[in-house]
Amino acid sequence: MAKKNTNVVYYGTGRRKSSVARVFLSNGTGKITVNGRDVNEYMPYATLVMDLKQPLEITGTAEKFDINATVVGGGFTGQSGALRLGITRALMEVSADFRAPLKAAGMVTRDPRAKERKKYGLKGARRAPQFSKR
Repeated sequence: MAKKNTNVVYYGTGRRKSSVARVFLSNGTGKITVNGRDVNEYMPYATLVMDLKQPLEITGTAEKFDINATVVGGGFTGQSGALRLGITRALMEVSADFRAPLKAAGMVTRDPRAKERKKYGLKGARRAPQFSKR
């Protein structure tokens, strides 16, 4: 008789600003690995780590899954947001019951805000050159 594989892996993709995160959830003890490093070692601020753990705390699955993620592009804030969305999508794959509380907390929606492009004749996206009367 073949042994049944109990280690099911769930996948979710998250994006924020210019960051893209590929998140893999597997049964475990709550260890989070980002780009081969521990999340507390990878993220420079504890607030970012708290931010990306929110979906796990809302669903009460913080100690049930190990997370292995790969993030590319952007800075730490964008990467943290991308990880959060990726974790949310993977959790929704685990159980459809998680969708309602995650949706109520605003985790399901991708944050559309991104850097506005610079326009010609201006110093930035909206900053005009200094005006001189004389």
